[in-house]
Amino acid sequence: MGVTIGFISATTKELDRAEKDPEWANAFVYELYTSEDFPMPDRPYGGPDKAWAGLQFLIDATDVQFDFLMDGEQIVDDGTLFGWSVEQVASVARELRATPWEQLAAHYAPEKMTSEGVYPNVWRFDAEGELAWLESAYDDLVAFFTQAAGAGYGAFMTFSF
Repeated sequence: MGVTIGFISATTKELDRAEKDPEWANAFVYELYTSEDFPMPDRPYGGPDKAWAGLQFLIDATDVQFDFLMDGEQIVDDGTLFGWSVEQVASVARELRATPWEQLAAHYAPEKMTSEGVYPNVWRFDAEGELAWLESAYDDLVAFFTQAAGAGYGAFMTFSF
């Protein structure tokens, strides 16, 4: 299992309802992911999964204004579900598209990430393989935000631990 982050696109109407009714939001997001129709071609989803903290480490070393755990609006009190407005998704999409992977990869420091305990703390085992994993997760993140913004969506962010 582990600590994971995922995103699934959301309409403004869904985000508004989620803010007013967190229990509905939890059930709704669960149903989106477990539906027979998942994945739905008209509803982008994706995310960094377990690579979120490694990506955050790299992002923090740049001037990119993005924070998995601080951006968005908390919907559920336990911190497992957040809402990202259409405007936030569009802004993040622009920021990520303007940030090539190489800019982040230049800050990859497996020894420092290990000593700081950056989750999932696998950096010392296969440094090059983990860098490729982070690149793949970044590509997925950029694709999600680009597709969601292009379709005029906001997003639900799930944080599982």
